[in-house]
Amino acid sequence: MWIDHLRNRPTLAVQRLRLLMTGTLLLVGDLILCEVLRGLRTEAEARRVESGFRQFRIVPLLDPDLAIKAAANYRDLRSRGITMGKMADLLIGTFCIERGHLLLHSDRDYEPMERFLGLKTV
Repeated sequence: MWIDHLRNRPTLAVQRLRLLMTGTLLLVGDLILCEVLRGLRTEAEARRVESGFRQFRIVPLLDPDLAIKAAANYRDLRSRGITMGKMADLLIGTFCIERGHLLLHSDRDYEPMERFLGLKTV
C-alpha cells in the first residue's frame, strides 16, 4: 500500500491512507519502514521517503513477548492448514492484534489473521 501511495496509484487502500493522513495519528512500524526503503533505487529517493515517513510515529514492532505471541499465531494458523509466507506480515499483524491497533493494508495474506486471530482492519 505504501509503495502504491508513493507511485501515486489510485487504489482503495491508497485513498483510505490519504484520508487517514489528514488528522489521524498513524503509526508506522519499523519493519514497514525498512520494507519500503529497501525497495527504493537510489539513496536520494530513500532519504526523501524516509523524511516523509518521519511525520508519522515510527514504532518498534517486536519485543520478546510479541515474538512469542507471533510464533504462537503462526502455529495456530499452521494447525488450520494456513502457512504465513512472510515473517514481516506475521509480526505486523500480531503487533496490531496485541496492541489493539487497526491495520490498513492491501495484502490478502492478512485475511487468515482477520478471520482466525481477530486482526482488525481499516
